[in-house]
Amino acid sequence: MVALSPTPVIETSRLVLRAPGGRDFAAWRNFFLSDRSRFIRPAAADEALAWRAWSGVIGHWVMRGWGSFVVTTHDSDAALGMTGPWAPINWPEYEIGWTLWSEDHEGKGLMTEAAQATLEHAFRRLKWSTAVSYIDPENLRSIRLAERLGAVLDPEARRVEDKPVLVYRHRKPEDLA
Repeated sequence: MVALSPTPVIETSRLVLRAPGGRDFAAWRNFFLSDRSRFIRPAAADEALAWRAWSGVIGHWVMRGWGSFVVTTHDSDAALGMTGPWAPINWPEYEIGWTLWSEDHEGKGLMTEAAQATLEHAFRRLKWSTAVSYIDPENLRSIRLAERLGAVLDPEARRVEDKPVLVYRHRKPEDLA
């Protein structure tokens, strides 16, 4: 296996955020082919599309030099989800995205903790001046997470593609204090 290098590792009180790898594909595939991923994938998803999507997640690090982190705990390297900087070629702005791969981990504040850490990474280490999150209007859990992170709805922001999406604009960590 080829390791992405150099990729940072971010640690919080409960979590370890690391670069995605081939070892995470099975967990990603299970998420991607489940109803939990309905807001981020086409209806006709299959294992081949899951593979290409995961390859894109890993390749984003190569193309941009940064990307989304796989979320694990200090006790286990098993992937719980993913969060972090994201900017495919057709995105109008840099995004902080997130996916929690199993409902077993909902309601524990894990993704809030992880996404907050990647926001700080984007603003402080990557020197972003702004960040948004593109959220399907029906994804109420994701909307609530964006709001917990201090993001505000930006109705004037450019949208991704032609599908309905809400744009939540994040404030710099120092502006939240």
